[in-house]
Amino acid sequence: MSISQLSNELEAFLEYITVTKALSKKSIEAYRGDLSVIEEELKRPLIKLDSKKLLSLLAKYKNKRTLNRKLSSVNSFFDFCYKNQFLDEKTKLKFAKIPKLLPKFLSFNEIQNGLNLIDRTTSIGLRDYALILFLYATGTRISECLALSLGDIEGEWLHIRHAKGEKERIVPIAKVAIKAIESYLSEVKYEKDFVWCNYKGNNLSRISAYKITQKYLGVSPHVLRHSYATSLIRGGADLRVVQELLGHSSLLTTQIYMHIQKQDLRETVQACHPMA
Repeated sequence: MSISQLSNELEAFLEYITVTKALSKKSIEAYRGDLSVIEEELKRPLIKLDSKKLLSLLAKYKNKRTLNRKLSSVNSFFDFCYKNQFLDEKTKLKFAKIPKLLPKFLSFNEIQNGLNLIDRTTSIGLRDYALILFLYATGTRISECLALSLGDIEGEWLHIRHAKGEKERIVPIAKVAIKAIESYLSEVKYEKDFVWCNYKGNNLSRISAYKITQKYLGVSPHVLRHSYATSLIRGGADLRVVQELLGHSSLLTTQIYMHIQKQDLRETVQACHPMA
C-alpha cells in the first residue's frame, strides 16, 4: 500500500471532513498526512490496526504536542468509523499528559520601571508610553490594539470592534491610559482616524509594536495581555469576568490563570503556616 492508495475507510473519512464538515484545506491536509503515513508505514489499513501497534508507531514522536495531534487525528478517524458502522467497538486512544506552563507576565512595578525609561518629550516617546499603558490597562490582543480608531474610545470604555473571531466586546479603560493617549494625540501633526502610527503617519505595524515593548520591557506585547489577566486574578477578579474582558470564547482558555492564583496561595501557606 502506498500513500496514494488509501484504504476505503480513510478515503471515506477524508471525503467526510472535506464535504460534510467543510474543514479548511490546511486541516484536511494535516489529517491526510497524519493518517496516510500510518497506513504506509504499517502496510495495512488503519482500521485493522490495534491500539498497541498504533501506540508503538506513534511513540517515536517525542514532542508530546506533536504526538497528541497525531492521536487526535486517529481518534477522529475511529469515531467516524464507529458512527458509520465500519467498527463494532468505539476506540479512543489516551492523550499524552502535557505539563501546563504558567504564562509569562510582568508585575506592575516591572511595567512601571519600563515606562520610566521612556523620554516623553517627543511624540514618539509619548506614543510608546501610551501604547504600553494601553496594552496593560485593557488586556487587548496586539491586533485589536493596532486596529484602534479614535471613535473606539467612548468615555472610560473601550469598544473593541476588530476582535478575534469577529466577537466585539466592551471593556473599561483606566483614566491614566486615556490621558496618556490624549497627550500623545495632541502632539501628532497630521489628521488620521486610527490611533497608533509610525513617524511617517502610517499605521503602526506589529513588528514595530514588538520592538517598542521589547525595548522598554524586554517582552512581546502579548506578555502585557498576560500581565493584565494576572493582575486581575491576583486582585480577586472572578474567572468568568476575566474571560469576558479578554474575549475568550471558552472558559477553559482562561483557566490557565488559575494556576497563578494557586501558586500565590501555596506561597502564602508556606510563608505563614507553622507546619508548611
